[in-house]
Amino acid sequence: MKIVGIAACTSGIAHTYIAKEKLMKAAKELGHEIHIETQGTIGTEDELTEIDIKNADIVIVAADINVGGKERFAGKKILNIPTNIAIKSPKSIIKKIQADLGL
Repeated sequence: MKIVGIAACTSGIAHTYIAKEKLMKAAKELGHEIHIETQGTIGTEDELTEIDIKNADIVIVAADINVGGKERFAGKKILNIPTNIAIKSPKSIIKKIQADLGL
């Protein structure tokens, strides 16, 4: 499965990067490709490309704020979750996505 996403929290620091790290680790451990963009106090990092988005099976938006650029995901399945869920249960989230997509 190819996963892309955005992580962002209210302060744009800790939870943003922890959510990204946890989702990336869980996806890789389960054998999936993943690319997570962060939107924080220093701006956007690891920005998703058009090709990343085009090839994605699912988009995960782990955010506690309104993130920019969601229009890029038109036509894609999007899972919106708070950062604390991404931090606490990343494997469960990815396994649920797998089941929902029949992968």
